[in-house]
Parts: sequence; structure tokens; C-alpha cells
Amino acid sequence: MADAPGGAITLSGGRMTEGVVRVDDSVRRPVKESSGFVAALLKVFEHQEFEGAPRYLGQADGMDILSYLPGEVPARFQLWSDEQVAAAGRLLRSMHDATRGSELADRSQVVCHRDAAPNNAVFVDGLEGLPVAFIDFDTASPGSPLEDLGYASWTWCVASKRGDQVARQADQVRILADAYGLEGPERAVLVDAIIEQQARNARFWAEVEASGTGAPGPDAIAQSIAWSRRELAFVVANREVFDAALA
Repeated sequence: MADAPGGAITLSGGRMTEGVVRVDDSVRRPVKESSGFVAALLKVFEHQEFEGAPRYLGQADGMDILSYLPGEVPARFQLWSDEQVAAAGRLLRSMHDATRGSELADRSQVVCHRDAAPNNAVFVDGLEGLPVAFIDFDTASPGSPLEDLGYASWTWCVASKRGDQVARQADQVRILADAYGLEGPERAVLVDAIIEQQARNARFWAEVEASGTGAPGPDAIAQSIAWSRRELAFVVANREVFDAALA
């Protein structure tokens, strides 16, 4: 964080949205095309008394104003404890349940976060504590719970650079699925959902590169694509281990 004009504190870490600042107990983000949907979604959360997201406070000077959630947001992925992974699964389930049957979900089962990874989670008591909220709902949209679960299972539990810990990673995927309450046919295809989200992530960054927006930069985009492909290959190669853990 750094000081910004007018007593605001610049909040760093986001790759797609610049100019996010904290002012007292609020967070201010530049208005985007997604602002209307995000505002409506945060109002649904408030109405459903879901505490794991910021509150929408309005707009001023071209900025969306959200409540500030105290805690720590990790700058990168890392190893998480079983308790933290389980808390993430419960948090994701509560978030989905808050949107079931809502107008925003439309004909889909829920509204998906689309990036329910550790770097969009707020931890209490530092990074040794539990995740208690998700932030950054810019890409939220109607969808299937498996879409968020696939991405969350990957980003909270799986890392190809720790290839000697496949069984441990598979066990944490099971812990997340158990905490979420995933059962039946959907549980049997969670590994497919992980693979799908890894492929989708590579495609997403390729589309960002093709759009010419320049954010977050060509080198970072290339690294994200290469990383997604490595992760996908890792899960495919060890699919039987992951499937067995969920059986």
C-alpha cells in the first residue's frame, strides 16, 4: 500500500484493475462495465446476510464505493493448511447459496465469482488465519457451482511445482469438496472441472493479449498462459490420484 492524493491509500496487487484506493473504511474502484452487476450482486449478499463480501455503498466521482474488509490478502499462491482449505470451501458454498434462485443467477444455478482464488480472499489474523471473505467480483456471472469449484480446487490445493506432493494435493481437493458439500455425479467430475478451468484460464489470457489492452503486460500474460498449461498437464498426468481421493 502507498499514500495517494487526498489521504487515500493505494491498494496494490490487482492485475486487471488499476486505481483502487482505500479512504477511511471504504474502498474505491474505478467504475467499469461490470459495475452495475457487481453492485446488484453485493446487494443480494447483503439482503441474504452473507458476510463474506464487501458491502456496496454507492458511486462518487467515477468510483464505486465498497466497504473495507480488514484482514490480509495474499500476494501469491502458497501452501495452505487443511483448516484454511476447508474454510475456503465453506465460504464458497455460502456465497453460492446466497445467490440461488436470485434474478442475477437467471437460469443458472448460482452466480459464480469466477476467480475465487486465495489472492481474492481476505484472511483474518494474518495469513496464518482463515479466509473469511472474497473480494473483486468484476468477472462474476451466472454459472454452475462446478466452475468456481474447479478453479478454487486448483488455486487453493494444486501446484505442479510441488509434483512430489500429488497425494497431499489430492487430499486437499477432497477436503475442499467435503467442506463445500459436493456430492453425487458432480463430485465425480470435479477433476474435469479443474482441467476445464485451467484450459479456460490459458484461453482467457490469450484473449486479453489479443485485445491489446496492455494489462497486465505481455510478459506477465505469456507467463500466465504457460503456467496454466503446465498446471493442466500436471492434473491430467495425475488424474487417477485426484479421482481416487474424491471417490
